[in-house]
Amino acid sequence: MARPTHISRALSQNFLADRATAEYVARLAVPQGRQVPLLLEVGAGKGALTAKLASHCDELHAHEIDPRLVPKLRTRFSTTPQVHVVAGDFMDTRPPRTPFSVAGNVPFSRTADIVDWCLRAPALTDATLLTQLEYARKRTGDYGSWTLLTVRTWPRYEWRLVGRVDRRRFSPVPRVDAGIVRIERRRTPLLEPAALRDWRHLVELGFSGVGGSLHASLRRAHPRRRVDAAFRAACLDPRVLVGEVSPDHWLRLHEELTS
Repeated sequence: MARPTHISRALSQNFLADRATAEYVARLAVPQGRQVPLLLEVGAGKGALTAKLASHCDELHAHEIDPRLVPKLRTRFSTTPQVHVVAGDFMDTRPPRTPFSVAGNVPFSRTADIVDWCLRAPALTDATLLTQLEYARKRTGDYGSWTLLTVRTWPRYEWRLVGRVDRRRFSPVPRVDAGIVRIERRRTPLLEPAALRDWRHLVELGFSGVGGSLHASLRRAHPRRRVDAAFRAACLDPRVLVGEVSPDHWLRLHEELTS
């Protein structure tokens, strides 16, 4: 019996329905030649991606919130010892204390919460997430603009758009295409821990909109002459919109304004 569409929509479920796409996402989540000690999958669904990830993990926790799918998943992977099907909401999971990765076809309506969970997990090494294409493009600067979350976390995490998936590769078919976001914790942060607080303060001030421009916002905490000099050093026009400033330019602004 086919799964009622209204139930899938209520849970924001759009299952991967294409094996080649599942294999493609798995290759991005676990690059060739790498074996992941522990991987958490968000929204295992019917197991399409789970099956492709399993052979690359020492241990795979496949989380599924829909109680109707859990028994089928457990039956399907009953002979795959490294796969542990976890029933319940992924957001209720405590992050592991040992290094781990995250991958999954994320429910579009819960993307922001899941990304936030990942960024707050101290032992996370990387996350490979299927999201709405618009979200993926916004967070990775693919529109030529950058968001507060991306810039604020940039010294510790690299954000990349690593693929696009046609909406017809899902069932039920969503209204929009998907993007594959890769978030990787940097082995060596771009800033020392002591500088991260000043970085967050600077970026949040810049994105506050107070003063009507990035230049004016930064002048609330720094003398105009220093802000002018920082913009010249970063090769930025004082009229630039805050969203148009790349993380690399922010790093130069930070260097000039906190030295």
